[in-house]
Order: sequence, then structure tokens, then C-alpha cells
Amino acid sequence: MNAVEPESLEGRRVLVTQSTVFVGPVLCEVLAARGAEVVANDERLDAPDAAERVVRDAGTIDALVINLGIPAAGTLAAEVGDAEWREAFAAMVDPLPRLARTVLPQMIARRSGKIVLLGSAAALRGQNRASSYSAARGAQLAWAQAVGAEVARHGVQVNALAFNFVDTPTYFPPEVKANPRFQERLKREVPLGRLVGAREAAGFAAHLCSAAADCFVGQVFSVSGGWVAR
Repeated sequence: MNAVEPESLEGRRVLVTQSTVFVGPVLCEVLAARGAEVVANDERLDAPDAAERVVRDAGTIDALVINLGIPAAGTLAAEVGDAEWREAFAAMVDPLPRLARTVLPQMIARRSGKIVLLGSAAALRGQNRASSYSAARGAQLAWAQAVGAEVARHGVQVNALAFNFVDTPTYFPPEVKANPRFQERLKREVPLGRLVGAREAAGFAAHLCSAAADCFVGQVFSVSGGWVAR
């Protein structure tokens, strides 16, 4: 029998949350193309019992891709109310420990598993009118770093991707991309000079689900066309 290539996901079951938003649809295609059995779930995980139920229903999971997101509210910091703040954390942060409580025991018992968090580069570079969104995204990345350091000794790798300027209709619909002001901003703020392709971003996430990424522990990788580095 031929050895499985390190990048291959043949025989691995991968659960993708909120699979219909952001890079979710393309990621599911990329994962399947690399041989994974993809378990795609499209529901939001705000409800206290949702995360546990989704993982339990998925069964044995070799890799969990945590995709949790809502649009940034665009509110001035001095005007952010409790409801907006609570919604950002309820949607993007509260599901994290619930997912961990359910999926980590099986991975630790097998001494094998991957968790990849799809986060935002808004946590790495300040932006106007994004305090609630950026704070929740920052909490996500801090969680991935801490849990990654904790569970590495059990053979489980947890890492995060910090996205921005990725070509998906969730954040960059056709009308935005066609706007000359946006095109000017793209050239001014993004060294790459274009949006990161959805398949490029999804390919990196798929890589982190593979055996080729066993050496990465608690890392946050910026995928933003160089926007964070400026």
C-alpha cells in the first residue's frame, strides 16, 4: 500500500462550523478534494446547547474547523451598547469552551486531533468603528494560543488563521469590489495589491488539518495580503 502524503486528508473526518459563510463553502470543497470526509454544519452556535449537540451528532472528529462570525456593527466606541457587545461575544467567543469541552476529550484520548480557528486580522490591527468586533476576534485568537499550548503534549494541535481582505461574498460582495474607492483602498492598504483568493485561504486552513502541520502549536497566522504588516 502506498504511503499517504502528509498533505492528504484521506480517512480523516473534519467538522466545519457555520459552513455556509465566509470561506466555509470553498473550504468544504478543498477539504473533500484532499480526501477528507467533511461534516458541514451551517447553524450559528449562540445557543448554550448548540456547540455540544453539533459535535456530539458529528461523532468521531479528527479535525474541527471553528468558523464563527457575524458582520462588524460599525459603531463608534463611545456608542457601543451592552447588547452589541454581548452579541459579538455570544456569537464568536462563548461557543469556544463549549466546543472544547465536547471535542477535546475524544482527541486527547486518541492522542491525535486538530483544531483550526478561522479568525480575523481585525484583532491584530486597529480599525475605526470595530471595537466590539475586534475585541471578540481578539479573544478568539488568545483562546487558540492558550489551548494550543495546553493540549500539544496530548498530540492535539490548535492553531488560528487571522483573515482580512479575503475574497468572499460575506465581507466583499460584488458591489463592494466594483467600487472605485474600495479598489483605491486595496492598492493603498494591502501590499499584495489584491484580495486573497478564497481557495488560497481555504488551502491554508486545510493544510493545518493535515499531518504536514503537526509542528504548529498555538500559532496565529495572518492571511491578509500583508495588511497586518503595514
